[in-house]
Amino acid sequence: SFGVIADIQYADAEDGYDFTGCRRRYYRQSLNLLRNAVEAWATERVPLAFVLQLGDSIDGLNARSGEAEGALEQVLAVLGRLAVPVHHAWGNHEFYNFSRACLVHTGLNSRPAGAMAGPPAGDCQAYHFSPAAGFRVVVLDAYDLSILGREPDSPHYQESLRLLREKNPNDNLNSPTGLKEPRFVEFNGGFSHGQLDWFNEVLKFSDENQEKVVVMGHLPIHPDASEPVCLAWNYEDALAVIHSHRCVVCFLAGHLHDGGYCLDSQGVHHLTLEGVIETPPESDAFGTIYVYEDKMILKGRGRISDRVMHF
Repeated sequence: SFGVIADIQYADAEDGYDFTGCRRRYYRQSLNLLRNAVEAWATERVPLAFVLQLGDSIDGLNARSGEAEGALEQVLAVLGRLAVPVHHAWGNHEFYNFSRACLVHTGLNSRPAGAMAGPPAGDCQAYHFSPAAGFRVVVLDAYDLSILGREPDSPHYQESLRLLREKNPNDNLNSPTGLKEPRFVEFNGGFSHGQLDWFNEVLKFSDENQEKVVVMGHLPIHPDASEPVCLAWNYEDALAVIHSHRCVVCFLAGHLHDGGYCLDSQGVHHLTLEGVIETPPESDAFGTIYVYEDKMILKGRGRISDRVMHF
């Protein structure tokens, strides 16, 4: 079994609202909801093997108040009470607070050194691990292509900016107004060719070894498990890699705070977790996933529903 949580977005700030001004965000309370999750996971009858933190651990507000390091320390201190590894996806809010070069030196860098790491080229944070025989987890870097967190003179930044400007003529690149493909905004990102090639090789290995694979990344990659504005830029490419193999059973994402779910045409479950940041103080937003030979069972807490995912 393993724990799942998304979009904590902690900041020591009064409650606010999302970019539309409609959705309440409980910045300070999110740390208490994280504590609730950690306490619940610690008392599981069967100990967890690991926890997946699906990105946006602290909010971009921290960058403006100069509190990024302190906020991250508090989140990592709570997660540090767990006796199991925590695997982190990097989301847009991580990059509002830190450059990619800085994040590598924080506790959010859960990528192991050596052969299990991601593509040899560049600073991609993709990696994979096998917590049990016949089962593998792949962590994807959904901001490998992005203008967030990278130096403007870097090749990935330049490629990402060209793509954004080609797809998004708005002065404000965070605005999806008038776009045919509203996902092409600055707060999203995508997967480089190098990462997708590496991903394909990992899944080829899992096919050959008859493994079941769970994939996680901050951004959803299926339109039926997301709003159009929250999808990864080149989600079709990631889906094409997954669908060319038999081994993937589930894709886990955050980013869309309302959550989402679909079973796609190839039998892959796409689960987008509800965000902690928009969860009222009296509720919760985390889950535990129990893995069996032929299914995974999600036991959700608060806003996250229970779900049985057969494969």
